[in-house]
Amino acid sequence: ITMFSVASVFSQKRNSTEVLYFKAQLSCCKARACNALQTDVDSVIVKYFSKSGVNFRVISLADETNKPIVEKYNAASQTVILVKTRKKKETVTDLTPIVQAYKTSQNKTLFEQEMKAKIEESLNQ
Repeated sequence: ITMFSVASVFSQKRNSTEVLYFKAQLSCCKARACNALQTDVDSVIVKYFSKSGVNFRVISLADETNKPIVEKYNAASQTVILVKTRKKKETVTDLTPIVQAYKTSQNKTLFEQEMKAKIEESLNQ
């Protein structure tokens, strides 16, 4: 039983899907623009992917401990990426263009549809 438990935990760590939202502490964030965007991205994950094991994580650009991950993905404020790890192989999908278009259009329905489609596409690869 112990061997199965260890193998099960190990396989969970090797296979994961995360949406990372990189956030700066800028004046726009104080105006709630970044927080609203963060909430909208998170709501898509919760609404469509909560049962699929997709996790949402906010990465502060200002936090020095996050420097390696920020550099790894060459992230700036409001960068959103999907990282899918399967058997130690990482697949990265940049969702930032969808987020940028949404900031301009403010079309939440289109934003949700595009985010959902792109995440589903990545999950099915």
